[in-house]
Amino acid sequence: MTSLPDVLAAIDHDASAEAGGRFVTLVADYFARAAAGDGPVSTPHTAGAIAERFAEPLPRTGGGLDEVMARLAADVLPDVNRLYHPMALGHQVSPPLPAAVWTEALTAALNQSTAVWEMSPVATVLEHQVVRWMADLVGFGAAAGGTLTSGGTEATLAALLAARAHALPDAWRDGVGAEPPVVLCGEHAHYAVARAVGQMGLGTRQLVTVPSHEWRMDVAQLAAALDAQRAAERRVMAVVATAGSTATGSFDDLERIADLCDAHDVWLHVDGAHGASALLSAAHRHRVRGLARARSLAWDPHKMMLLPLAAGMVLLRDGADLERAFAQRAPYLFHAPSEGEDAPRVWDLGLRSFQCSRRADVLKLWVALHRYGADGIGALYAHLCETAARLHARLAARDDFEAIHAPEGNILCFRWAGAGVPADEAQADALTQRLRDRYNQSGAGWITTTLLDGRRVLRVTVMNPRTTDAHLAALVDGLAETARRLVAAM
Repeated sequence: MTSLPDVLAAIDHDASAEAGGRFVTLVADYFARAAAGDGPVSTPHTAGAIAERFAEPLPRTGGGLDEVMARLAADVLPDVNRLYHPMALGHQVSPPLPAAVWTEALTAALNQSTAVWEMSPVATVLEHQVVRWMADLVGFGAAAGGTLTSGGTEATLAALLAARAHALPDAWRDGVGAEPPVVLCGEHAHYAVARAVGQMGLGTRQLVTVPSHEWRMDVAQLAAALDAQRAAERRVMAVVATAGSTATGSFDDLERIADLCDAHDVWLHVDGAHGASALLSAAHRHRVRGLARARSLAWDPHKMMLLPLAAGMVLLRDGADLERAFAQRAPYLFHAPSEGEDAPRVWDLGLRSFQCSRRADVLKLWVALHRYGADGIGALYAHLCETAARLHARLAARDDFEAIHAPEGNILCFRWAGAGVPADEAQADALTQRLRDRYNQSGAGWITTTLLDGRRVLRVTVMNPRTTDAHLAALVDGLAETARRLVAAM
């Protein structure tokens, strides 16, 4: 189709329930097949092989919907990562809650930009309400505020910008100066912290990394680091603690870290992108005890609350701190209310966000909470953690695997320790990497690796509530058999 009438006719056709139903059917079929374990967990193909499939000229004329649906079914779906598959045990990406998935179509159809209230009269109000709910869960008071973000990386950047505004009130105008302040974080902190420090112009040399003890920030070492900064007369802008680290899912001791931050009058930010959802579980919320004492928090509902990407959040104990972080005016958007007008500026979210065009991602979070309930989502959180604990017990009962740590959440690191493991550490690490790659290429499952104390280890993240003990047994047996074959071929 090349003419305007043809394009308009196609638009009208595609707006129908019949056309939309074809996409719904495609998704529902994916849900059912993947949840049943039908097909490989991921692709055996290389990126180059997949790229060849899509190496085609720019479509200048549109085709029929039949053709588009056929391409989705034949060329896209066969080689995606099937996160709904019970053997998908790799990254911290959720098999999303169905009601939230269906809400995505509504969000896209409405296409509200939540930077200012007049562009999104309902969603901006909903975001304020959902932020209030989440801040109440943390234990922040009435002054708390925040906003949704694209994820934990943006949330941590926003929080540290607020910390910078607190430490250097004129930094927005004047910059950080010749002696920028210091940020402290644990050695297992997410790379988002270093990225934020670099992006803010502080320079990553101002990032002080505190050693860990049992995969958590060593509080005694943090105390020493803070004393050293004070002795050197260097200003500390923030301490970043972690609730649910990426590598091991470990939780820093927030109470003791908060004690130190209070004693040194230092901003405490908590990266709870993965682990803050422990607040929803009565069995696990003790792991974030002390969280209410933080000045700011990054939280990703698209992780352990099982929402589709993207649904991050930054919360501050004092919401005004976030507005000070983005102290900018745009007169065509942010304006003082007219006499008698309900103050729109109170609702405008662009005043506290890096983004201007902001998708109404709050809708899927609001729908998920109403459909499944905070307690229901908390039950899912606990179930995923219990599944990881059962995997740990299964590995501990064998002599051909070594668990590196007991899981505090849904993440577990381990290595194969069967006959034939090379004594040389470099060779053993290479075997671990080949084991992961070969197992994943088989399509039987999907796991990741990471480095702990400089050694390559296998890593499992339990994100799918459909993963059962039978799937755990298949994982362990499959890894063991693959490892034995690799050793035999050495």
